Amino acid sequence: MSTRGRLEGKTAIITGAGSGLGLASAVRFAEEGASVAVVDLDLAAAEAVADKLTALGARAFALRVDVTSGAACDDMVAQTIGRFGHVDVLFSNAGITGNGSADDITEDHWDRVIAVNLKSVWLCAKAVLPHMIERRSGSIINQASMAALIGINGIFPYTAAKGGVTAMTKQMAVTYGPDNIRVNAICPGTVPGPFVYKSRAERGDAPVDGNEEIKNNEIAQRFPLRRLGKPEDIANMAVYLASDESNWTTGGIFAVDGGRSAA
Repeated sequence: MSTRGRLEGKTAIITGAGSGLGLASAVRFAEEGASVAVVDLDLAAAEAVADKLTALGARAFALRVDVTSGAACDDMVAQTIGRFGHVDVLFSNAGITGNGSADDITEDHWDRVIAVNLKSVWLCAKAVLPHMIERRSGSIINQASMAALIGINGIFPYTAAKGGVTAMTKQMAVTYGPDNIRVNAICPGTVPGPFVYKSRAERGDAPVDGNEEIKNNEIAQRFPLRRLGKPEDIANMAVYLASDESNWTTGGIFAVDGGRSAA
């Protein structure tokens, strides 16, 4: 691992880091020199990622955190400060699928999707902000979605949650800019993997023959760049927003979606 990475000397908390986009981001952060608190509801998955980062030469540890609990988020920040001394970056990436339409979902389903995909972003920020305000420094990165920018059928509660994330991001950027805290959001497009395949299956959109690759190739034609995303595409944007290269960038809603939202 480079000793002169873009995140050298920085400490990051990444939620939902046990798999998918969070895992890819944790690896990229470590490669760029960051110390990483690997946070996930699945402790075994978080520990496996932390071991991977340690093998890269990074400082890392795993935490099982229910990000819908304010007390758990407070403890997450306290443990990270106790281990690494400070927190420079919060990447709120944890999320779940949220299928259904406004006329057919249950209140329980709505509440769960909003809690994990929206409320948790607030709770994680609430936990880390006093520390960042005291240090007059910090970068908060919120994982939103292409679904916050364009209408996508069949994912009503997920869309509502991610739209809330983008609005909350802008509000926090304005509020905490004077404290030198930057708040930005990433809106990923379709990145094939377990999360996308689970969402498709839940809304009855899985390929009949089970061949997700053929379906992915068909969907890719809707994207100007004619391909779907890779986890690293999102991780690279997160590295930029975490680094000093983006130190005059706040309140941004960054579509990393192969041009889909522009089309």
